[in-house]
Amino acid sequence: MLGHRFTKYTPPEEKGKSDFDKLLNIFMQLVLMTSGNVAEALQWLTEVDRQHGLTNGTYGIGDFIEDLKKNGYVTDEGPRGEFKLKPKSEQSLRQSALEEIFGKLKRTKSGEHNTSHSGRGDEQTTERRDYQFGDTLEQIAVTDSLRNAQINHGVESFFMTEEDLEVMESEYKTQTSTVLMIDISHSMILYGEDRITPAKKVAMALAELITKKYPKDTLDILVFGDDAWQIAIKDLPYLHVGPYHTNTVAGLELAMDILRRRKNANKQIFMITDGKPTCIKQGIKYYKNAFGLDQKILGATLNLASQLRKLKVPVTTFMIATDPYLKAFVREFTKANNGNAYYSSLEGLGNLVFEDFKRNRTKNL
Repeated sequence: MLGHRFTKYTPPEEKGKSDFDKLLNIFMQLVLMTSGNVAEALQWLTEVDRQHGLTNGTYGIGDFIEDLKKNGYVTDEGPRGEFKLKPKSEQSLRQSALEEIFGKLKRTKSGEHNTSHSGRGDEQTTERRDYQFGDTLEQIAVTDSLRNAQINHGVESFFMTEEDLEVMESEYKTQTSTVLMIDISHSMILYGEDRITPAKKVAMALAELITKKYPKDTLDILVFGDDAWQIAIKDLPYLHVGPYHTNTVAGLELAMDILRRRKNANKQIFMITDGKPTCIKQGIKYYKNAFGLDQKILGATLNLASQLRKLKVPVTTFMIATDPYLKAFVREFTKANNGNAYYSSLEGLGNLVFEDFKRNRTKNL
């Protein structure tokens, strides 16, 4: 009987890509994992090249470094000659994250989202409905209305009544303000699992999506550990985990402050985390307990969830963990806020964020 013979897999050569482009894709992944440390990323790239033979005798890592500088991706012109990313690299990272996670999206008109409300809206759809008082002439589907008149009254004595008219359904558009909260507590790299890099990728992809497809929207990004602070989109590649506990309350309070300043009626919070709240701030001191769910910390967190519910700001929690007691916390938090929750693997995180973002575009928040 014939069996299976296993041999070493040699991936097919990528056609149409230069040596520089092939290495650039790997370098960008590495520089994200090193939180923007170009020198460390180049060391890793050199080691990967040594083990897997990425380069050949005509184009080496040294040539690649020179091309990175020449093409405006990195610079070493600082006071101490250190390699640093240039804005072109930051843009490239966001674009590649968007394509990797959300797929290649076509641009639409500036920053508009569908809502579930139909009627005299902004954009026509393929749907048809009966004429209602108040509909404009521009909304009438002429061909469909003429067909109805012919069917209802015949061709010989043609006439049209109000009952024959059909109008083209249309959708209203809305703008949304989103705050994305990213957990940077120590657990995001605990047990040898890198959870912060996928979170950064999702944040960059979401930022690129909103910037390009919905430019009238707003996206604010904050990180939370012992405290919470806002970061700029361009700072995302440099984000790294610290020796922090998880002060979810601080993150939610900052998100509320940000959304109060936004004029959009539709507001929402996305929270990417892998653990329970373990810290709150009392005056200038921190109250911490990393051993299970502390009722004092939990109470403060659920109280904020209820406040956000009253303000009609839903919180969608993306929990990168499946522990039963963490699920219990997320369930209680989601119930208090009337929001949504997902328990995600690292691989599925991006798709879940995107699907929830789209889903919230089709309803009034």
